[in-house]
Amino acid sequence: MDTSLLGIGELSNLLGARHISFAADKGFSSVSIDSRTVKEGGLFFALEGASNDGHAFVKTAFSSGASAAVVASSKLEKFDLENIAQSMGKDLIVVGNTLKGLQDSARIYLDKFPKLVKIGITGSSGKTTTKEITAAIISCEKNIIKNEGNLNSETGLPLSVFQVRDCHEVGIFELGMNRPDEISEIAEVLKPNIALVTNIGSAHIEYFGSKSKIVNEKKCIYKFLGSDDVALVPENDEYAHELADGVTGKIKYYGANSFEEFEGARSLGLNGTEIIWAGEKINFALPGKHNLEDAFAAIAIAKEVSAGKKAIISGLESVKPLFGRLEILNGKRATVIRDCYNANPESTAKSIEFCDSLEWPGRKIYVIADMLELGGNSAMEHKKLGFLLSVSMAKKIFLFGKEIESAAECLKDNGRDFFYVNDIDALSCALDGCVNQGDFVLLKGSRGCALERLSDMLTGDK
Repeated sequence: MDTSLLGIGELSNLLGARHISFAADKGFSSVSIDSRTVKEGGLFFALEGASNDGHAFVKTAFSSGASAAVVASSKLEKFDLENIAQSMGKDLIVVGNTLKGLQDSARIYLDKFPKLVKIGITGSSGKTTTKEITAAIISCEKNIIKNEGNLNSETGLPLSVFQVRDCHEVGIFELGMNRPDEISEIAEVLKPNIALVTNIGSAHIEYFGSKSKIVNEKKCIYKFLGSDDVALVPENDEYAHELADGVTGKIKYYGANSFEEFEGARSLGLNGTEIIWAGEKINFALPGKHNLEDAFAAIAIAKEVSAGKKAIISGLESVKPLFGRLEILNGKRATVIRDCYNANPESTAKSIEFCDSLEWPGRKIYVIADMLELGGNSAMEHKKLGFLLSVSMAKKIFLFGKEIESAAECLKDNGRDFFYVNDIDALSCALDGCVNQGDFVLLKGSRGCALERLSDMLTGDK
């Protein structure tokens, strides 16, 4: 059975690239940008990174079974690639830029599936949670494909696209960004039929300078919508009208007020939220208002593919917390909320608000780390965080990192008792001497701070 995704020659022609062939064209069956993950019959894209150049690993990729490699014309002589391909009986596809080659190849491949309903999700926070809830609902009725984990970048999204097969009816993909124009580039790969923005916040403002610029970048997910496609806009976001302005396609606002079936919700504390939907009670395991908002986003998408009441209820009830996203650890020593996959001013405020709202018989201890990628706004935003913590319900406050020093200064000015350090071992030691059985501990900080390292000690599981 032919398992090739595309023929090497066919892809070369569609890319308008030069094809240097030293083997019979059997096509390629998988795609990789890492020579260590190449499979037999795969296609290797030699990308140039900050520290490593993939062109230096073309020979390794061929040895691992790659049938061909996509390389940059400027690197042919430097890495002697034509001679390597000839000696090993392999093919080269020569392009001007291999990252663009990867993205264009993914777009070409996705065009092979015109019946696939393509869903794109972006936003400053809640992307992954919304994607997972959407997948849980729609998979009750249809065969879906989604990008796994956090493969939502300029390389991750294209690699995810190559997982699509004829059996898939709906593709659910999140789109992330770390630089200007990234959403536009990967939206052009996906060309979604249904596109949703979860919210506009301060995440990655270091790269953009203002929220207005973040709005302009995020709304690029709507850029390639056709007249019959749907743009879903969060009804309560302060930038909702800016997001919708100039969008081609059908604009629909979503949120609690946009569903006739939604009859109310009740917090169950750490056990999540009870949602009343068309007369039925749904036990939704993800706690907090922001997770309820992500559920509304997922429902809005699911209804666009005609998901029924049963699928919505079953899907919502099947969702479990993701690693580091308001994840609840019921330990022998303390109960820990591990919300440290990422952090920005909006998500950190929501975490603190949620923890403040919980009824808890013991002490509340908040461990807050740096919010990274805030650029010139960092000191101001951390100072705001300090004020928020100063009026919080925390009995003890621990601060970790370099950026968060301005929050420490604010807490000091407001007379709050706190511990501030920029050493993980010192933080662990201080917490170990403070946390008692029955305490409740919040871990919140950016991914780079890796607060999950404290989990076992706090729960007492090791």
